[in-house]
Amino acid sequence: MRGDPQMPLRKVTVVGAGQVGATAAFIMALKQTADVVLIDVAEGIPQGKALDMMHARSIEGFGVTVTGSNDYGPAEGSDVVVITAGLPRKPGMTREDLLAANGAIVRSVIAEVRERAPEAVVVCVTNPLDIMTHLAWRASGFPASRVLGMGGVLDSARFAYFIAQATGAPVTDIDAVVLGAHGDTMVPLTRHSTVRGIPLAEALPAAAVAEVVSRTINGGAEVVSLLKSGSAFYAPGASVAAMVAEILGDTGAVMPACALVDGEYGLSGLHIGVPVELGCEGVRAVRQWDLDDAELAALRASAGGVADVLATLDLGV
Repeated sequence: MRGDPQMPLRKVTVVGAGQVGATAAFIMALKQTADVVLIDVAEGIPQGKALDMMHARSIEGFGVTVTGSNDYGPAEGSDVVVITAGLPRKPGMTREDLLAANGAIVRSVIAEVRERAPEAVVVCVTNPLDIMTHLAWRASGFPASRVLGMGGVLDSARFAYFIAQATGAPVTDIDAVVLGAHGDTMVPLTRHSTVRGIPLAEALPAAAVAEVVSRTINGGAEVVSLLKSGSAFYAPGASVAAMVAEILGDTGAVMPACALVDGEYGLSGLHIGVPVELGCEGVRAVRQWDLDDAELAALRASAGGVADVLATLDLGV
């Protein structure tokens, strides 16, 4: 059931057994991407969720394992570590409070990763995503290629869904891409997004395009407003699993991801959503797409917001 017996056994550790982490772990198990270790500080939670997933093993016919733990021992030698652990913003909590709390969590995770899986690729999901990914990279001492964040895959998936809704086209016929920060300054690239190969601006009237862009930017908030409690996890979990599959498969697939920029698009010294080529070393390369003046200005403005927050943080490690 594991697939090609000649393929090396892979291991992915997911830190944070909440909704996103557990969903990502289960999807990776279903797709036999790798053996998965699910780690959380809450006693019994990662073990219980891992056991529940393993109960589905004979039903779904997957041969990989999911192991739950409250410590990092089982993470030893992981090929990829996904960080979903973090706190949501609570009533009365300032933005600075959230940054400090989640920053402390990410630092503690990275300290364990450096010891247990020093060759791993790190995929950060903890919010605020672009800031936490940069902090993870600084704390790790890893090459920039091995620390990236999940944001653009999720935002692009939401964009594709809303385009499909507006046009009536199957989502498989949609090619949609979102760059920039994972937040309200994200940059849906309407000129680079197509419906059956037709540019979005030609497939929909301008007002409809604007509505699709607005729903994409507010996609996560729309889910939260409907749930009343909690936030999205199916699409984020699927986005994580998709990125990990491309990394472990060393495919060279191009996906939007939060990566360190070093001159690309006129940006440097921060992590931001850009098109990247993925492989076993993480980010093989940041792809330089042909953006027009308006697109480039929007991407740089989005990056400017990230830079402003980074300037307020103590990034000493």
